Amino acid sequence: MQAQSGERLEVLLSAKEVATRVEQLGRRITMDYQGRPLILIGILKGSFVFLADLCRAIDLPLAVDFLALSSYGAATRSSGIVRILKDLDHAVEGLHVLVVEDIVDTGLTLNYIFGHLRARGALSVKMCSLLDKPSRRQVAVPLHYKGFEIPDEFVVGYGLDVDERYRNLPDVCRLIRS
Repeated sequence: MQAQSGERLEVLLSAKEVATRVEQLGRRITMDYQGRPLILIGILKGSFVFLADLCRAIDLPLAVDFLALSSYGAATRSSGIVRILKDLDHAVEGLHVLVVEDIVDTGLTLNYIFGHLRARGALSVKMCSLLDKPSRRQVAVPLHYKGFEIPDEFVVGYGLDVDERYRNLPDVCRLIRS
């Protein structure tokens, strides 16, 4: 895919690297949740590609639901303010919840989600993120399953976007603006 004017894309993680890691995460989650009622909660919109691949890599009965939150808008840095745009359709009470996120940087969004779901009666809440950017962490969050640790660069592709662009890239790419 061609980058827009004034932008350049560099592959950080290839589609093959991502697929291999997603399969590994799926196997580990399958082992960890044997015999437990599991619901995956994808954080829209960025996690939808990762969630789709991950749930196919998990060999267990499970449910799927979605939360939509915003802390970015059209910017490339988090505003620090978390807003719920779409809440869950189903109750999580009595279920083990695995939150599936595209990327964790400041930790503010996941910290908010963790408290939100615990207050709703989930038996447990664990976090799974494709990407982790620990150098930007403002709040310590428990990240139980992690695909890749990446440097403090803005990335797009494999569901991640900037202003709704580049989600359909098969690779995770650095977005470089000139």
